[in-house]
Amino acid sequence: MKTHPFDKAIKLAAQDDGTWLGRTSAAYGNMVGPFGGITAAQALNAVLCHPDLLGEPVSLTVNFAAALSDGEFSVQARAARTNRSTQHWIIEMLQAGQTVLTATAVTALRRETWSVDEESMPACPLPDDVPLQKGVAPIEFVKRYELRPIVGGMPEVWDASGHSSLSQLWVRDQPPRALDFASLCAIADIFFPRVFIRRSTHVPVGTVSMTVYFHAGAEQLAKTGDGYLLGQARAQAFRNGFFDQTSQLWSHNGDLLVTTHQVVYYKE
Repeated sequence: MKTHPFDKAIKLAAQDDGTWLGRTSAAYGNMVGPFGGITAAQALNAVLCHPDLLGEPVSLTVNFAAALSDGEFSVQARAARTNRSTQHWIIEMLQAGQTVLTATAVTALRRETWSVDEESMPACPLPDDVPLQKGVAPIEFVKRYELRPIVGGMPEVWDASGHSSLSQLWVRDQPPRALDFASLCAIADIFFPRVFIRRSTHVPVGTVSMTVYFHAGAEQLAKTGDGYLLGQARAQAFRNGFFDQTSQLWSHNGDLLVTTHQVVYYKE
């Protein structure tokens, strides 16, 4: 069976010193360096592969210190504290001896409790009723996803006519792949920078920090399979060279799987 490009991209090799060795993937290349979502997934995978792992991911915060260069990198994942049902991780990614990413993660043993999704899935047309994103993907990682924008797609004309940062879209891996924590982490970063959508203007941007909150456990992800996810993203404020953006991803069944918040640098 042919290995999915995503699985190739996040593959890590255990080293004798307890670190993990990985490589950047041309299939998930961005304008400068790799797609941030794949880098976050690689960092998370160092925790998911660790022999001391307790439970499942609950949150991941990634700080992008520098853009990765093409080639090998190493990841260190350390369980800073393990409690009865939660575990706290410190993660660092290095290239040529220099830190390019720092991260923290929390994993936990989930248990059945009273549960409700306060943020309801918005009413949207079904995936088959939404056309695929137009045009050829300008950057490589976009080709790894099937994108069906409902509102707030990438501007077709860059004329500073934007008026809202809201985007809604259907998305899944391309080719389709059963959802798991690593792929959900990557898809959580699928939304184009909100300043592009709000202004319909090209400006240099770069994510500084991203936090991913996993609301679903492995059982819910398994039920989602390789189906579409409904994504929504918007910004709260653009000011003095930084903006934030929040996003949500629901399964096709209406379950809120993940929410994210990130801070992005932009330049005039």
